[in-house]
Amino acid sequence: MLAVIFAALVLSACATPPSDDPEAVAEWHAINDPLEPLNRGIFQFNVGIDKVVIRPLASGYRWLFPSFMRDSIKNVLDNLSEPLNFANSLLQGDIGRAGTAAGRLLVNSTIGLAGLFDIAETMGLEPVDEDFGQTLATWGTGEVAYLILPVLGPSSVRDGLGRGIDFFINPINYSLDNAGLEWVGWTMTAVNGIDQRSRHIETLDEIERTSVDYYAAIRSLYRQRRQDLIHNGESTDLDPFYGQSDEFIDEREQSSMN
Repeated sequence: MLAVIFAALVLSACATPPSDDPEAVAEWHAINDPLEPLNRGIFQFNVGIDKVVIRPLASGYRWLFPSFMRDSIKNVLDNLSEPLNFANSLLQGDIGRAGTAAGRLLVNSTIGLAGLFDIAETMGLEPVDEDFGQTLATWGTGEVAYLILPVLGPSSVRDGLGRGIDFFINPINYSLDNAGLEWVGWTMTAVNGIDQRSRHIETLDEIERTSVDYYAAIRSLYRQRRQDLIHNGESTDLDPFYGQSDEFIDEREQSSMN
């Protein structure tokens, strides 16, 4: 991860357009994708892996497990992320959201049977989604540059660094390592990725089918999602990464694809 980030920083300095072309410079800053040639190559690699491996696994997962079981699996995985939601909310100085994350962890780990059921949400404790990338953003750190990570997909230099820090500070990972159960953590990560992919098969297929530039469409939608998270915006059915509606393209997203 550090090697990727270092390469991104070095290459970004070399990708600046000529200073005597103000329109190109303005567009470069607006898109903030100085690594676009590299990103597009990784993106195509990811699309290939998705078509051959990840999407078939997601389809099989959705066929094998009924929706209520998939929801329970997602609830358990979400519950295991509450310590990170709590820690990052505190680091952002948001005591209210930290309290919500702590309350959700307590309620769902007990009454919700280790997170199988999201009882906390029915009690008014809405899900909190915080990560260290958002924490860095609230501290004033820009995204630096858009970055496609192999297999993991859309990110930025800031969010990629945040993802790595989240991994190392996650108390669940420490507990599993101390118990010699590192494989459980990797298995949970894989299952979470497959579960997320299974929820957006039709949505992402539609984005790819209707987009003039699939890469640019995903870049735009990812950034919109991150801005919503950073500003504690609500996830909606228009969200192609976390929503579950096929009617996901609003006018703003449509215009970014054309």
